Amino acid sequence: MSVDIRVRGYHLDIYQHVNNSRYLEFLEEARWDFIGETGFDKAAKALGVAFVIVNININYRKPALVNDLLRVDVKVGRIGNKSCQFEQKIVKVENGVETDLIVDAVNTVCFMDLKTGVSVPIEGELLRILEEAKAG
Repeated sequence: MSVDIRVRGYHLDIYQHVNNSRYLEFLEEARWDFIGETGFDKAAKALGVAFVIVNININYRKPALVNDLLRVDVKVGRIGNKSCQFEQKIVKVENGVETDLIVDAVNTVCFMDLKTGVSVPIEGELLRILEEAKAG
């Protein structure tokens, strides 16, 4: 699953490339699309749980510049008992073709009961959605 984002001037820092913190926002944009398109958001709400980021590892490979078109991918990686990983990448797109790898990242999320604030196992509908998305 992916989302395309056009780099705008407000994404840039004083060095005229995308500021490192903006990439976190781009990655989050793709994750929000994932949870909406898969129905994950509705399933989580019905169960009274949410997923929260507990770790992000990000590698900055090349700079992105104003007007670059970036494709932000997200796929489900490892699924554990109470956490899972989203593997993500951001690539530059030119004339419809993915060219340069800009960023790659692994986000670890855990599942939290919204009433108690305690982590809970991934099971039922949430597990089904994640496994289905991982299988592709």
